[in-house]
Amino acid sequence: MAKEKLKPKLFSVMKTYTKEQFVKDVVSGVIVAIIALPLSIALALASGVGPEQGIYTAIIAGFLISFFGGSRVQIAGPTAAFATIVAGIVAKNGMDGLIVATIIAGILLIIMGIARLGGLIKFIPYTITTGFTAGIAVTIVIGQIKDFLGLTYPQGTATIETMEKIEAIIKNIATFNWQAFVVGMVSLAILIIWPYISKTIPGSLIAVIVGILMVKFLGLSANTIGDLYTISSSLPTFHFPQITLDVIRSELSDGFTIAILAAIESLLSCVVADSMINSKHRSNMELVAQGIGNIGSALFGGIPATGAIARTAANIKNGGRTPIAGMVHSIVLVLVLVVLMPYAALIPMPTIAAILFMVAYNMCGWRTFVHLCKTAPKSDIIVLVATFVLTVVFDLVVAIEVGMIAAAVLFMKRMSEESEVRGWKYFDDEEDPDGIELRTVPQQVRVYEISGPMFFGAADLISAITLKNFTKVLVIRMRGVPALDATAMHSLELLYERCKRHDVQMVFSHVNEQPYHTMEKDGFIELVGAENFCPHIDDALTRATELCR
Repeated sequence: MAKEKLKPKLFSVMKTYTKEQFVKDVVSGVIVAIIALPLSIALALASGVGPEQGIYTAIIAGFLISFFGGSRVQIAGPTAAFATIVAGIVAKNGMDGLIVATIIAGILLIIMGIARLGGLIKFIPYTITTGFTAGIAVTIVIGQIKDFLGLTYPQGTATIETMEKIEAIIKNIATFNWQAFVVGMVSLAILIIWPYISKTIPGSLIAVIVGILMVKFLGLSANTIGDLYTISSSLPTFHFPQITLDVIRSELSDGFTIAILAAIESLLSCVVADSMINSKHRSNMELVAQGIGNIGSALFGGIPATGAIARTAANIKNGGRTPIAGMVHSIVLVLVLVVLMPYAALIPMPTIAAILFMVAYNMCGWRTFVHLCKTAPKSDIIVLVATFVLTVVFDLVVAIEVGMIAAAVLFMKRMSEESEVRGWKYFDDEEDPDGIELRTVPQQVRVYEISGPMFFGAADLISAITLKNFTKVLVIRMRGVPALDATAMHSLELLYERCKRHDVQMVFSHVNEQPYHTMEKDGFIELVGAENFCPHIDDALTRATELCR
């Protein structure tokens, strides 16, 4: 069973593959390639690299991830989630720095898959993924305002960080180009309206064509891709960067962030796809495939890649049901690269900005964000807003690190509030004559009930247990304790030492499996005496009464 999970889906589906399905996969692959073309170019430009590098990513990573992947229908390529972090790496350390970071991410992803960590991604809180996704969407929008408004910046203007981009927009707003703005607005209007007209032809392709016609034949002045970038239609070539220990050290955190992002987004895409085709993906194999795909993309001039939810959904809607569709999508993009890439130079930058505005809107999940702010507990709202703000103001690395730490601390606080150490109250028969379920407890016996997980955040509660001068036996009821960690174990040991000094015997009732195993491993059971661990509170009280005699 374990080996099956690391088997690519392609090898499984080919056993029952038919000609009819092959035709559907080819048609779907072609349509998805047409959708991926303008998106790949736009996302590459948003990432601070050349337009052809977005195509390289969709070709290399798209093919490898489909071939090795754990999903039947996953389509991989460049996505908006990486745009901001990639742009930052390229600006600071160049393409070689990006290649090293992506290779590190690929290796980490492969290790995660082999170590069967696919299921651990669920431990990243929903508030963090929602917060940084919304933050990325905002940074993409801010990064595209310059091209959408046709602004011109003085040479040497620093626009790496989001706050620097906002400052540059404010300082240079006087260079507003209304003609570029018109091209952007028309493109944006097409992107919004077109889905109501046609579901088969992507609106981004129509927007690109209309944008080119407006600049070419209406004489509207707007920068095109060819004005700002050198277009290459050559096939991707192998390039291995110079790797040193210093480079690895400097890119390790970026590599880790890319790996986590790729894992989250690809597995999220797989889950969405599963619900659409009533299938089940292999999460660990998918992580291995993501690792292979990212290493391949980096070595052949691409940027980080992951599963793209929108392209995967388009693949499913057009009949794709096997990884062949994703492989066909990559092959079609090779033909596009060689034949049509020179024409990409004609695409206006405001049109690219409009496409990225729509990508940002579709990914931001503002309804979910607002819903969480209205309904979630305060601690979750703090994590959500903090992750969002840090993503926009600083970067994704800081946002994820602080978000995870804040979520963990707040979770531990919440869990510690659920933990309780409570002493039993003692009643006389006259005080509560109807207390049928009340146990008879000798005066020399004190009973405490512990509930909730006993971990380092709640271990100090054990120190609140008090002993009277006449106490001979301390009964601790632990039926409500699901888990016990080393810190809480140490607190129990200190309590035992205190009891020993006062000549008090400890008796335990209903110790659950995990706490019992922890105590046994620690030697605590042998210390207290196995006979003093009872399965039920009545047995514990009987044992306590015997000890009092």
